[in-house]
Amino acid sequence: MIADRIISKMGEGTFGQVLECFDNEKKEVVAIKIVRSIHKYREAAMIEIDVLQKLARHDVGGTRCVQIRNWFDYRNHICIVFEKLGPSLYDFLRKNSYRSFPIDLVRELGRQLLESVAFMHDLRLIHTDLKPENILLVSSDYVKVPDYKFLSRTIKDGSYFKNLPKSSAIKLIDFGSTTFEHQDHNYVVSTRHYRAPEVILGLGWNYPCDLWSVGCILIELCSGEALFQTHENLEHLAMMERVLGPLPQHMVLRADRRAEKYFRRGARLDWPEGATSRESMRAVWKLPRLQNLVMQHVDHSAGDLIDLLQGLLRYDPAERLKAREALRHPFFTRDVRRCGYPL
Repeated sequence: MIADRIISKMGEGTFGQVLECFDNEKKEVVAIKIVRSIHKYREAAMIEIDVLQKLARHDVGGTRCVQIRNWFDYRNHICIVFEKLGPSLYDFLRKNSYRSFPIDLVRELGRQLLESVAFMHDLRLIHTDLKPENILLVSSDYVKVPDYKFLSRTIKDGSYFKNLPKSSAIKLIDFGSTTFEHQDHNYVVSTRHYRAPEVILGLGWNYPCDLWSVGCILIELCSGEALFQTHENLEHLAMMERVLGPLPQHMVLRADRRAEKYFRRGARLDWPEGATSRESMRAVWKLPRLQNLVMQHVDHSAGDLIDLLQGLLRYDPAERLKAREALRHPFFTRDVRRCGYPL
C-alpha cells in the first residue's frame, strides 16, 4: 500500500518525487519520498533510512532532524514515510522575492542549525549536503510585516510588505549523502555553492566541510542570495579569494592533480588569466569582502556575525570552528536578550 490518499505533489528532484498523503491508520498528513528504481538512488535511500533510524534513536524529542514514520519497497521503488513539515528555507526565500531575514531570525535559525550539526557530529555522522533546500521550517504559517527597505514605495505595491515565518523552528532533511566518519572521504561532496575549499582542492574532507556550508547558509539568510554563485572550480576559488583573501600556500601545494591546473607557478591562483569569459570575471569582481557584505545587510550584531563567519569560513579545515565552538560564540551568547523569535 503506497498511501491511503494522495493529496498533492510536494516536490521532485533527481532522486524521484515527494507526495503529500493522508495516513488513514494514524489519521495524519505525511510526506512520502518515492525514490526512482535506479540502483544508485535505491542505495542512497537505504543509507538515508539507516541514518534516519540512528538519528531517531538518539533524538528523543525529535526536534533536530525530520522524523521517519515508516518505509517500504513498492514495485522496486523505495518509499520513505516522513512527518509532514513546512517549506524549506530556500522556498521561503524564493516566494519572498529573495528578501533577507532579520538578524534575530538568522541568529535563531543558525543556532538550531548548529545544534543539529553538532548532534550529527556527536554520532560520528557528516551530513555533506547542508543547504537552504535541506532545512525545513516545521510550520508553514507566516506573518506579513512592512519591509523597511521599501518604505519609499506605495502601500499598493506588494513589495512594501514581506513575509516572515511565525515560528523559527527548523529541522534538517535529506540524509542520502550522509557518511559515517570511518568511510572513504576522497570523493566530491556538497552542492556547489556550499562546497568547502578542501573538497575542491581534492584534499579529503571530514566534519569541517559541514561547518563551511553553515557559514555559506548564514550569509545567504542575511543577504537573500547564495554567496558563491558559480558552476566552475577556478571561478569558485577566485570568488573565495575575493571575499575571504588568498588561499593558504600549504593547502595549494597539497592540491591533487586535478586541482593543480587552477594555479600558476608560485602557487598563485590562475586568475583572471584563466577566466573563461568576461562575465565570469565580472561575477568575481562584483563580490565584496566578507566584512562589507555583512555590513550591507546587518545593522546590530554585525561585528559578532562577521567574527563568527570568519571562524566558519576558515580555509584550513583544522582551524575552522567546530559546531559546539560556534554555538558558544558571542553572536549567540551576547545578545540573548534580543533572541525573542518564537520557536
